[in-house]
Amino acid sequence: MIPMSQRLYMSTVCAGDTEMAEKYGLGLEIAEYCTAFNMDTYFAETDKTVRKKMESAGHFTFHFPFNELCPAAIDPLVVEITERRYLQALDVAEKYGITRLVVHSGYVPLVYYKEWFTEKSIEFWKRFLGKLDKDVIFCYENVMEDSPDMLYDIVSEVNDERFGLCLDVGHAATIVSNTHPREWLKKYGGRLYHMHIHNNDGKMDYHNPLGDGVLDMKELIDMGQAYDKVTFTIESLDGEKSCTWLKENGYI
Repeated sequence: MIPMSQRLYMSTVCAGDTEMAEKYGLGLEIAEYCTAFNMDTYFAETDKTVRKKMESAGHFTFHFPFNELCPAAIDPLVVEITERRYLQALDVAEKYGITRLVVHSGYVPLVYYKEWFTEKSIEFWKRFLGKLDKDVIFCYENVMEDSPDMLYDIVSEVNDERFGLCLDVGHAATIVSNTHPREWLKKYGGRLYHMHIHNNDGKMDYHNPLGDGVLDMKELIDMGQAYDKVTFTIESLDGEKSCTWLKENGYI
């Protein structure tokens, strides 16, 4: 089994991100470009910040922008903007030499019918990936879905090795989800590429430290570790407390 330290990243949204990465030999998930204007309006200062942070780690993932973006949007101009932002993010990630990419699904309940969202997402990702001549991996993240079925179906139908699933266990444990994270893991199986790990009260997406909440994080991490291709990003707001929990439980 691949050592956890080689599979584990710290999101740059976490307090203590670079300190913990350096102390425990973790990677970093670059999250500064979740907000798209950091790729253009504020790129110079953001790039400087990111390159400084990258000095603290040796392996990286890159989180794509997501605000107001949706590959299955009803308005075709929104789909166009989404593709432009994704291509822009690909160029930025390439500048840093990062090929493991996290991207939100864009699904919003009560806005999209699931049938529409599934069909249009499949169309988008087949078209988008078909244009790319790049050795990259997209990890397709759940946010507001109520079960694993829709995203699993999308990834299965796209059927491209560059396109797998990212389970955010905290998102799967809020009031929008009808399914426990362990059931998401069982459904995702070998199509799971990445996990975001943090804890909460089972209702709201608080991004608590790993030991602070209702989720049995040891169970979920162990289930993910069973698949050699799966990597993990700590996405709690307090990185030090999560690393302390990981150390106490023998992961680092």
